[in-house]
Amino acid sequence: MLFSQLSNTFEKIEITSKRLEMFDILSECLKKSSANEVDKIVYFFQEHILPSFHGVELGIAEKMVEKALAKASSISEIKIEALYKKKGDFGLVAEEILSVKQPTLFKSKSQTINEVYDSLLKIAKTSGEGSNSRKIDMLTGILHSCSGKEAKYLVRFVLGSLRLGVGDPTVMDSLAKVFREDRSLRQQIEQAYNLCSDLGLVAKTLFEKGEKGIKDFKIKVGAPIRMALAERLPTPKEIIEKIGKCAVETKYDGLRIQWHLQDGKVELFSRNLERMTHMFPDIVKGIKEQIKAKSAIGEGEAVAFNEESNEFFPFQVTITRKRKHGVDEQAKEYPLVLFSFDLLYLDGKDITEEPYVYRRDILSKIIKKGFTIREAEKIITDDPKKLEKFFEENIEKGTEGIMAKRLDSPYQAGGRNFNWIKLKRSYKGELKDTIDVVIIGYFKGRGMRAKFGIGALLGAVYDEKKDMFKSICKIGSGLTEEKWLEIRKLIDKIKVERKPIRVDTIIEPDVYCSPKYVFTVMADEITKSPIHTAGKKSESDTGYALRFPRIQGWIRDKNPEDTTTVKEVISLFDMQTRTKVVTMGK
Repeated sequence: MLFSQLSNTFEKIEITSKRLEMFDILSECLKKSSANEVDKIVYFFQEHILPSFHGVELGIAEKMVEKALAKASSISEIKIEALYKKKGDFGLVAEEILSVKQPTLFKSKSQTINEVYDSLLKIAKTSGEGSNSRKIDMLTGILHSCSGKEAKYLVRFVLGSLRLGVGDPTVMDSLAKVFREDRSLRQQIEQAYNLCSDLGLVAKTLFEKGEKGIKDFKIKVGAPIRMALAERLPTPKEIIEKIGKCAVETKYDGLRIQWHLQDGKVELFSRNLERMTHMFPDIVKGIKEQIKAKSAIGEGEAVAFNEESNEFFPFQVTITRKRKHGVDEQAKEYPLVLFSFDLLYLDGKDITEEPYVYRRDILSKIIKKGFTIREAEKIITDDPKKLEKFFEENIEKGTEGIMAKRLDSPYQAGGRNFNWIKLKRSYKGELKDTIDVVIIGYFKGRGMRAKFGIGALLGAVYDEKKDMFKSICKIGSGLTEEKWLEIRKLIDKIKVERKPIRVDTIIEPDVYCSPKYVFTVMADEITKSPIHTAGKKSESDTGYALRFPRIQGWIRDKNPEDTTTVKEVISLFDMQTRTKVVTMGK
């Protein structure tokens, strides 16, 4: 397939405002693709050169694009910069200057998707002294063969501003439709994706080996497994009623880490499956020294810990460890402890299907005593009072709360169910809830905030069934003046001209943005709302909103799809209602 054909698909997606139309457009494109290019097409739809766990980035800045466009068009950088100031989008600049007809003698043949992708991958892998100049030359070479439309989408892709709004669920739905009209293959595709976190690889395997290839997917050390998620219940009594005798673990307020060990080599991945190995040398060292295994995959929560006072540092301190520079200095000042709570793979054997108690028992046997790698604290009980006591003890220590786990449950990659149930300090028995929301836009400042150019954020939660982000709150508090300025700058880099296709909101912000940044929000309560779309089933129906929302901390290490779901919001509203009834009854 030619890159020009993929560019036409991008254009159709950009024009449509309906998710079902986008699904049909993707399906048609995938039907025309071959096995040796479908993985690249999926990566283009996902807007990355490789899945984030590879740690491969293009590393192309706007100034480099400006230089490449100047070389490819023989137009001066000054004129290109002036055009950019006018249009505000280097993609539109590229389209305009490369739409001018070039003499046939100098026009290269149209490029295939594979040729463009391979050139981009080569750019991403270029490093060392003089690498920026080499990257500019390579990008210039690709642009020489681009039409205006191709150049527009190529430039947007390399700058990370393609912003088509295509979610993984839509890609999986489209892949399933290529092989079956009834989409019954969809669940198998998602299961394979959960095990390897590489949707391009899943697509390629499906095209090459069919359904059997998808069913044969196995866990592999070095490729992160999509993490299991928890449901919520409001009281210890309801937790015991739901799952009976269970393990109750401390829920640490830190950075969730999935670690992979293979013959002395360690890789670390974040909650949203980014490669984090280089950021946490203390954890890498701890795993090498304290884990007794040739190969293993486990999970834990990394928390900055003060051993002298035996206290946890707050999350705001822990998050400072997530950095690219000054890593060693920060590691000495705020050493991390990885509180391990699960084991998924050991010495060549996938143990995700084994019961929780088996996995946890094996985990305890392979951890040597030391500072960095420790087991998450836990008890096993079927007594609500003991669960309550353990919960209160953890709150006193400064943790988030507890996580109750069904004793016979497997590890369900990518799944959210009642095998794991969380009880957090922020909503236990009170009309307060922490909700993870993704920002979908902002409102320009008024009054005192006029000087910041931003006064409030528009937050949304995720509708799993529809693969949409539904508005739930306007947030105007919880950030310092410095942070308000910072979040405006970050959002301005991902702002879009119109409402993203996967966003559903009645309220119109002054600036829309692609759903990317996730915040944890505290609220007094959840209320019914005619102006927010979370939980809204029809035009005449009401949705749900957060009353007096305020941001807690800073941007979380979560994907937009990992925010609180509409289903969870409705569940929390019901819990809150029951709590009110009990309180009034007293």
